[in-house]
Formats: sequence, C-alpha cells, structure tokens
Amino acid sequence: MKLAAIDIGSNAIRFQVSSVLEHDDKIMFKKMEYVRFPLRLGHDVFGTNRISKGSIAKFKKLMKAYKLLLELYEVDDYMFCATSAMRESENGAELVDEIKEELGITIHVIDGQMEAALINKAIASYLAQETYLHIDVGGGSTELNLFAGGKKIKTRSFKIGSVRVLEHHDSPIMWTDMEKWVRDIAKKDYGVVTAVGTGGNISKIFELAQVKPGKTMSLKKIRDIKEMIERHTMEERIYQLQMNPDRADVIVPASDIYIKVMEWVHSKNILVPEVGLKDGILLHLFEGHQKQKKIEFFNTEDQSKGKKSFWLKGK
Repeated sequence: MKLAAIDIGSNAIRFQVSSVLEHDDKIMFKKMEYVRFPLRLGHDVFGTNRISKGSIAKFKKLMKAYKLLLELYEVDDYMFCATSAMRESENGAELVDEIKEELGITIHVIDGQMEAALINKAIASYLAQETYLHIDVGGGSTELNLFAGGKKIKTRSFKIGSVRVLEHHDSPIMWTDMEKWVRDIAKKDYGVVTAVGTGGNISKIFELAQVKPGKTMSLKKIRDIKEMIERHTMEERIYQLQMNPDRADVIVPASDIYIKVMEWVHSKNILVPEVGLKDGILLHLFEGHQKQKKIEFFNTEDQSKGKKSFWLKGK
C-alpha cells in the first residue's frame, strides 16, 4: 500500500509518499518521495490576513504538481492538511473551494488541536512513562502537549511561530499566556520534565549539534548552536551551514521559542525525533485503512451468520 501526506504549513509545503511494509506484526513506512517547496503563506497572512494573488498562483501550480505525483506513484490514499496560515486567512476557504473545483483535491484545514493530535501519533513510539512536554514550533503556531504516564493530559496551541516572530506579528499577550500555561505545568507535581521537539528548525539545530540519534540534546547546547548561527550572515548560513534560504532566516526566532519554553518548564534536555505532521498524517491514513479492513472482515463474517445489522450499527 502507498500513502501520501501533504503538509501545507506557514513556511513551506511538504509532500511525502511512503510505502507501507508489514512483517511479523511490525509496520514500517518506507519513504519513496519527499518534496519541500518554500512557499511562505504565513508572510502574506500574518501581515495582511490574506493570501496574495502571487502566492495563490504558485499554490495552484504546486497542487497540480502534487496531484500528478500522486497519480504517477499510484498512491492508494492521501491527505492534504493545511495549518495556521490557511485557517487564519480571510480568503483561505475560498482558495480551498477553488482547489476542490479545479483539481478535485480536498484540503483539510485543521485546527491546532487536530494538528497536535496528528503529530502526537508520530512521536508516541518515542515516549516512555516519564513526563514530557512536546513542543512543536511551526511558522505560524506553537503546539504544546504534556504527557505523563504514557498519556497526554494537557494540550494548547498558541499563535506564536517562527515566521510570526521573524516578521514581528507575534503578540506580547500571547507570549504571556504561553509562559503562564507552561509555568503552571512546572508548579504541578509531574516530576522532571523532558522536552520533546518537532519541527524543521529543531531538527536542523540537532543536526548542527552533532548529537547521536536517540540521544537528548541539552538546553545549553541549543543556546550554543543559536549563538553560533547568529554569528553567521544569511549567506554563510546557506553556504556554510547548508540551510535552505527559508530556514536560514527563521531558525533563530524558532530556537528562541524552544529555549523559552524549556526554561519556563525547567527542562534541561530535549528529545528530537525526526518526525512531524506529515508522519502523523501517514499513520492516520494507515489506521483508517486497518479499521476499514476489520469492518469489511466482520461484515463478511456476519453475512454468513445472518447478523449483518449488528456490525453495520458498529460502523
């Protein structure tokens, strides 16, 4: 089975096709194609509340290209998810309707809680029974999720993201609200809190820190890497540190968000699994197919026993 996830973010739009490999009750997603296109919808929306005509034209071309890739790879199922920039734009719903009419593609504009829930699917296998604060910093929002004893017990989405901070569209009130929410967690008896970071910026910081996969990165190391990056010009970040141009300008404001949240919750280390929203979407699609297979199996069994109505009620 081949599945595809399209993450329409505020700083970039990601496309991934993976094949699902099943062996001895183990599931593995093998990446077949990955495309990251630097279309910064957040630049338009956080400044003017609208997606510009130029961005709309590029967006439609990109959706056509992604649709062709879906057909070429003969994908069995896919899902397009848009986050903060699309959901906050005044003309976002109109653009979604146009894409549906012109290309037959349904774009799911998801809220912060759904975004967090999908990402949580992807990080679940990395967490033990300890206490974790999951920090996902996007271009337009930061999702925070508290895990304790293997369960998610608190979640909030804040309109603070790397693009917003870079372009000074973040609100001091929102920063205060986020700090209060995090500090309240630190006051409770959850024990030592380990941070879990997802997002392209923390992944790049982790790479620059040369920490071994599976190991945690210290808060001091994040501060050191941030200071090192700040000493480089934009051109040096691109050519010496091997960053995409749309990563080079947002990585410092993004690192500030991770650092502040870790400081507020008194977390000295952060785990950085190489997963994100697209991985959560792939898991969501796979789980949906597994449930459907079970329903179809039960329905087949019921027909032979004359109990079809029982399982139809359970759909």
